[in-house]
Amino acid sequence: MKLKINQKAPEFSLPDQDGKKVSLKDFKGRWVILYFYPKDNTPGCTIEAIGFTKLKKEFDKEDAVILGVSPDSVKKHCNFIEKQDLKINLLSDESKEMLQTYHVWGNKKFMGREYMGVLRTTLLIDPKGVIKHIWENVKVKDHAQEVLEKLRELK
Repeated sequence: MKLKINQKAPEFSLPDQDGKKVSLKDFKGRWVILYFYPKDNTPGCTIEAIGFTKLKKEFDKEDAVILGVSPDSVKKHCNFIEKQDLKINLLSDESKEMLQTYHVWGNKKFMGREYMGVLRTTLLIDPKGVIKHIWENVKVKDHAQEVLEKLRELK
């Protein structure tokens, strides 16, 4: 069953780009932007990550942390961060366990071909760990700005 607004966000614990375990409970008392994306160093995912990086100082002012999640390895995340000069944390879910828990691993279609993959989704989680907004089928252009505006509106 899909996650809903005003539902408690499921707990998770995943390694970040440095191999350090990161859990939702680590951010209790802060807003969390949790965004799921398919693959490091691909055009859409790069635009999205750079968008969040450019606005990181604005998110910091709102006491919000940005976490990107994909099935890529810690090593791939390191490469992506270095190559694109990203300033956000990327979490690795190689087992796809969290992706499935958050219902963002599913059927996708591309050029007539069906396959399983990450459904580009962003969640805005409040300081108590409650989901306050969900974006599905995210369009990456200006997405970070849209998330920032919604965060300010909800605060």
